[in-house]
Amino acid sequence: MNQGRTIFAQLMDCFLSLYAFNQIVDKHGGDHRVRTLSCLDQWRAMAFAQLTGRDSLRDIQNCLAAFGDKLYHAGFRGPISRSTLADANERRPWEMWAEVTLALIAIARPLYAGEDFGVELEQTAYALDSSTIDLCLALFPWAHFRTAKAGIKLHTLLDLRGNIPTTVVITDARVHDVGLMDEICNETGAIYIVDRGYLDFARLGRIKQRQSFFVTRAKSNTKARRLASRPVDKTTGLVCDQTVVLTVPASRRDYPEPLRRVAYIDPETGHRYVFLTNHFELDALTVAFLFKCRWAVELFFKWIKQHLRVKAFYGRSQNAVKTQIWIAIGVYVLVAIVKKRLHLDPSPYTILQVLGLTLFEKKPIKQALLGVTDDEFDSISNIHGPRQLVLFDF
Repeated sequence: MNQGRTIFAQLMDCFLSLYAFNQIVDKHGGDHRVRTLSCLDQWRAMAFAQLTGRDSLRDIQNCLAAFGDKLYHAGFRGPISRSTLADANERRPWEMWAEVTLALIAIARPLYAGEDFGVELEQTAYALDSSTIDLCLALFPWAHFRTAKAGIKLHTLLDLRGNIPTTVVITDARVHDVGLMDEICNETGAIYIVDRGYLDFARLGRIKQRQSFFVTRAKSNTKARRLASRPVDKTTGLVCDQTVVLTVPASRRDYPEPLRRVAYIDPETGHRYVFLTNHFELDALTVAFLFKCRWAVELFFKWIKQHLRVKAFYGRSQNAVKTQIWIAIGVYVLVAIVKKRLHLDPSPYTILQVLGLTLFEKKPIKQALLGVTDDEFDSISNIHGPRQLVLFDF
């Protein structure tokens, strides 16, 4: 039955915590003396741009204007002007949108707490990596990177259960990856999976001091002395499982305690990998599989760059760029929440594409995402229980 609400209104009202949103806006004074474009309308307009792949502010303005009276039913208080939206992106602090996205992350993570990612663990496992977004130096001089280049870097900590980004730090492209490890890797008992670009024994030692764990790759020049060996099943690709200590004086000073070294040959590619970890309880093959799971953060960067607007920007200032990136990540998390709450089988990419084409249709959001007729949806609803309106704001 047609409930008379657009899919966009259902998406914004039922899956975004409006209570938390308003608290964050009040904290930053986002709507202080605002007459035309509220913070909620700004978020909705920018989310619309991400969901439908708009290329510019004029594109956003024209597309929203084409829906006419449907804008009101989608939750907008009035028409969206590109100049007003540009001013809002320039002036309203990006930290406010970062907090809104973190509020969405706080909703998404419990939904995926029991998600299987291929390795059975009691601890939370995170993949840490960064990705650089190239910018035009003439348009973004504040992001100067090299002689003729500009760029920013997204440092991201990804929860492997659900592939939800838990921490995102946006810096100049000149900032080295290891410089943010102390800020990001601070959860007691967690397992942090990093590539060899993060091989800094002083910082790895601080992770151990927090009673946390790490899995990383050894560099070719990493020198260590074997103390003990454990038997391995070489038919699985394992070569050795050893307890070692570092022998280079500077490295030994930064990390004086024993490490575990696991060598593994990938049966599919034949490549040999050497892993270092401070976790001595895991099975050696689990250590190798954990590092393989690190690829999820690479896929996350690829996903948002291909399917969201994080490479072409609607504004040129640092605040506008960070605002757009944080809202894009918020839309990614919002799609993940929709997928889990509605128990959907389609991939996040499919959900994003369907939403982009049906935002202003008036039908239940689950029916649109399942792609079924009214009669088919009624029969599904009868099987799973009566349909009800949302009574609580999550």
